[in-house]
Amino acid sequence: MTVDLSARYLGLPLPNPLVVSACPLTGSVDSLKRLEAAGAAAAVLPSLFEEQIEHDEMAIENLYEYQREAVAESLTYFPDLDYYNTGTAGYLRRLEELREAVSIPLIGSLNGATASGWTEHAKRVENAGANAIELNIYIVPTNVETTARAMVQRYVEIVATVRETLDIPLSVKLGPYFTALPNVCRQLVDAGAEGLVLFNRYLEPDINLETLEVEPHLELSRPSELLLPMRWIAILRDQIDVSLAATSGVHAATDAIKVLLAGADVVMLASALLQHGPDHLTVMREEMIEWLDEHEYVSVEQLKGSMSRSNCPDPASFERANYMKALTSYTDR
Repeated sequence: MTVDLSARYLGLPLPNPLVVSACPLTGSVDSLKRLEAAGAAAAVLPSLFEEQIEHDEMAIENLYEYQREAVAESLTYFPDLDYYNTGTAGYLRRLEELREAVSIPLIGSLNGATASGWTEHAKRVENAGANAIELNIYIVPTNVETTARAMVQRYVEIVATVRETLDIPLSVKLGPYFTALPNVCRQLVDAGAEGLVLFNRYLEPDINLETLEVEPHLELSRPSELLLPMRWIAILRDQIDVSLAATSGVHAATDAIKVLLAGADVVMLASALLQHGPDHLTVMREEMIEWLDEHEYVSVEQLKGSMSRSNCPDPASFERANYMKALTSYTDR
């Protein structure tokens, strides 16, 4: 039996549901070619950070100010910021190089916390050849006066602001830390998001006990992290008409199959590829075909969502009942 692995994400037809998340591997022409040859259906490029753009714009503004009193004529030597690719210049050049090197869809990634400036830069990423854009919104509320409603409104405003200028699909990568996640997701879709990526792995800082300094801390994902996006994708699948991508914890073919059963359109992975190399995609694809064939599925489309909250035999398993069952089953052991 021939198994059809084809999938669709953000309206893009894909040969299979395996998409490479934003990581160092997707920023290099050589490694991106290897990923494509191994079976990557699409790739999300490394993020362009809002702080990078602000840093470059501030540096040029300081240069303006430095020369303003000394030699007024020198102001004409520098480009007008309205038309100058500050911050994004290198990103756009690399995107153009990558676009020429591979034929798979490329998704630009913008990482920020405010709506200002993203409209212009998102359009430039589109013009450079991106097939879609992924907004990685990362806001840390530190003020006790900031309300949950205000935080959600910021997300919605960012999405709406970027959406109105684009002609390509837009997805949003967000974290799980919302009081009412399904409602937040619906608001983001209403604001213009065609896709949701669940979930962002927020990297928490650590304290160095020798230097008493706060330091960045990075660990690759673990398969156990898959359970969180799998649960919420199963809950969202039948309630919101949007492309759903599962990320965090996808390390093997069985991981991919689980979240596809829950209702994901595609799975995104990076940690497994950083550990095992691009050829791990070939292994996953072959093992997915073997599993689907063995269990008499003819396609990924037939598989997708068959274990969502609405379709599984016990919908309560994705709700509070799962918590009680897990505790009692462990105690029984």
